[in-house]
Amino acid sequence: MPASFGLGFRVKSGYAIAVALGGPSTSPAPLVRSVVALSDPKIHETRQPYHDGFGTAQENRATIARLISIVQRCARHSIDELLADERLGGRACRAAGLVVGSVIDPAGVGNLHIRAHANEGRLFRTTLEEALRAKGVACVVVVEKKLAVEAAKTLRRSAADIKGTVVEFGRALGGPWRAEEKTAATAAWMALVPD
Repeated sequence: MPASFGLGFRVKSGYAIAVALGGPSTSPAPLVRSVVALSDPKIHETRQPYHDGFGTAQENRATIARLISIVQRCARHSIDELLADERLGGRACRAAGLVVGSVIDPAGVGNLHIRAHANEGRLFRTTLEEALRAKGVACVVVVEKKLAVEAAKTLRRSAADIKGTVVEFGRALGGPWRAEEKTAATAAWMALVPD
C-alpha cells in the first residue's frame, strides 16, 4: 500500500487551518501545518460575503454571487497548492476531516445578522469540501463540540491519549500550536483511520 496522509481543517471565516499527518493511523507523523486561504486578501469583502458592513446583512444578490465566485476560486487554488506541497513527499491524500463551528441551516435563523454568519459558515465549509472532492479527496464534517467524542470513538483511544499525542505533533512541527491547529490535527488523525 503506498504511503498516504490525512488532512484536517479547522474552518474559519475566510480561511482554514490545515494539518497533514502521514499514516498509518496507529503511528501518525506530522507533515505540514498551513493556513489555507478561502478568501482573497485583496478583496476584504470575500472574508464575509454575506455582510454589508458591521452588523448589516448583504442583500444585493449580484454582489453575493460575485464574492462567492471569488471564494470558490480561492479555495480551489489553495487546495491545489496544499496538495502539491513538497513536504507531503508525493503521498496520496487518504481523506480529510473538516471541523466547523456549526452545520445549522441558515434559512432557520430569524436574525438577519446571525443568518449572515450562518451563511458564511456554510459557504466556507461547502466550498472547501467541493475543492477537496474535485481532487478526489473524501471528506467528513465534524462539529467542533462533538470532536473529542468522535475522535475517541474513531481512534479507539482515550481523550487524554489523543490530547497528549496532538501536543507532540505541535512540538514536531514547531511554531505556535493553538486550539485551531490541535483541532485540525485531530481531524487529520481521524482521516487516517481505514473505513
